[in-house]
Amino acid sequence: MSAVDTRNISRDSMFLMAEVRLEGADSGDRIKVRNLSAGGMMAEGGAKVLRGSRLSVDLRNIGWVDGHVAWVQDNRFGIAFDNEVDPALARAPATNPDEASAPRYMRTSGYQTGQVDKSSLRKI
Repeated sequence: MSAVDTRNISRDSMFLMAEVRLEGADSGDRIKVRNLSAGGMMAEGGAKVLRGSRLSVDLRNIGWVDGHVAWVQDNRFGIAFDNEVDPALARAPATNPDEASAPRYMRTSGYQTGQVDKSSLRKI
């Protein structure tokens, strides 16, 4: 991203979880994605970041995206991505492709016929 003010870029308000990892760190922190645009995002969480810090964020259906911290305010911070992403991908459901075509009420509950331990069932 350039130094040009990009606040007029459309962004989508959302709530999804992601992992952020500071450059050189072995582990990451879980964060909430509050809004997302092609060029960046607003995150909320306990990650200890400073303005200008390099990091990577793992976004659902997109993968790891590199960027830097653009601003910090309390437990929220902005991330400017090095390369643009498609925010519509993050909004797409993370479902099993086999179940994606079936309506929810027709999907299996996880129990398959004949595999239930009847002794664990409660009598009514």
